[in-house]
Amino acid sequence: MRNRLVPVARKLRRDPTGAEKRLWYHLRNRRLSGFKFRQQEPLAGHIVDFLCEEAKLIIEADGGQHRPEADAPRTQQLEAAGYIVLRFWNNNILGNTLGVLAEIRRTLGDARP
Repeated sequence: MRNRLVPVARKLRRDPTGAEKRLWYHLRNRRLSGFKFRQQEPLAGHIVDFLCEEAKLIIEADGGQHRPEADAPRTQQLEAAGYIVLRFWNNNILGNTLGVLAEIRRTLGDARP
């Protein structure tokens, strides 16, 4: 399953949304609290926007095509696999970047062993 998703993940990495670009700037190279994130990562039959394996944290940047009720089964599956899933609307990432980063930091702090 993972092998089938790799080309799709690569394409998504090459063509990120504005919100994904903004968030990736702050997450890459251990810039956020020293945690390592990967972008557009195949996981459990899905491609997640951002993954921190160490903290078992997934961050999803949701645009207008996302509907909470449609995303709920995917979120439940990822949570059942032991991950914390944070979802942020693109307009919130772009308009309140510091608030979004603060929420991610709080979650990372809770995830520390």
